[in-house]
Amino acid sequence: MSDIITERSGAILRVQLNRPAQKNAMTNDMYTSLAEIFNEADKDDAIRVVLWHGAGSAFCAGNDVVDFLHHPPGPNAFPQGILMDALVAFSKPIVVAVQGAAVGGGTTMLTHCDFVYAGESTKFVLPFINLALVPEFGSSYSIPARAGYLRAAELYLLGEPFTAQHAAELGLVTRVVPDGDLLATATATAEKLAAKPSSALQASRQLLKQASIGPIKEAMKNENQVFFEQVVSADAKEALTAFLEKRAPHFAKSAV
Repeated sequence: MSDIITERSGAILRVQLNRPAQKNAMTNDMYTSLAEIFNEADKDDAIRVVLWHGAGSAFCAGNDVVDFLHHPPGPNAFPQGILMDALVAFSKPIVVAVQGAAVGGGTTMLTHCDFVYAGESTKFVLPFINLALVPEFGSSYSIPARAGYLRAAELYLLGEPFTAQHAAELGLVTRVVPDGDLLATATATAEKLAAKPSSALQASRQLLKQASIGPIKEAMKNENQVFFEQVVSADAKEALTAFLEKRAPHFAKSAV
């Protein structure tokens, strides 16, 4: 079965991450496939809204660490970057239902969505520092822009989990809803959007986003450059290996 399932319902394209046993952790192939889905949906005039969610108990656990170690990203092979470009270029509303866990990219991808509904038991975490990595998907700009520097620093420099309610307080979530109502709530919003005049909907969305597009692209460029340097570091190798071995990492001491 496909790792990503799509289904059309009228003017709505439903996109479901479909690796429930792996908490929908993203592989390189999934990044590429998801980018293609968004690019094709953008060109299809019959699609007005994307409804995005995950199968099973989690929205997305970030990168599949095994796949990540076997196919490390770099300037000449960076499927995550293909998805970043697709999300920045996408011209139609994205409504997302987030349940269970939203880890790393499972959180930062949400910054490109227009409506983010989180189940009340959802846990978010930006664990990049714990893996000796750095923010991505332009989130080094978008999250401080929404939450303020001090709150963003707390999320990124400590890398600790936070609740759906705290995510809402930081401006990362549209609304927190009961877990059992999550998909229905997101679907209802997608249906309302699909009934709006499409040209005015897309034009309004573009106007709301235009001031942030340039800074987000610049942030992505800077993030990616540093990410490529960090991902080949000894600390990153140790962190990812320790994660797979279920032990605490032992980072080298910095020179004073």
